[in-house]
Amino acid sequence: MTDTTQAVLEGGPDELPERIVPLDPPGTELKIPFRGGYEHFRATGRQQDTAQGRLPVYEWWERTEIAE
Repeated sequence: MTDTTQAVLEGGPDELPERIVPLDPPGTELKIPFRGGYEHFRATGRQQDTAQGRLPVYEWWERTEIAE
């Protein structure tokens, strides 16, 4: 069974505290706040089996800084 309320993050900073995150709302991009900026992840179309079920995989593609 595929769970579309969570996603697996692939790539990006090794220090990200979570690799399984909520999708709110599900879409093609995730923006994760991290250390004064955002890590951006895009849907890959792939899925991965996890302890939480089969989840979509989102791959890191860029970082942006939060404007001051």
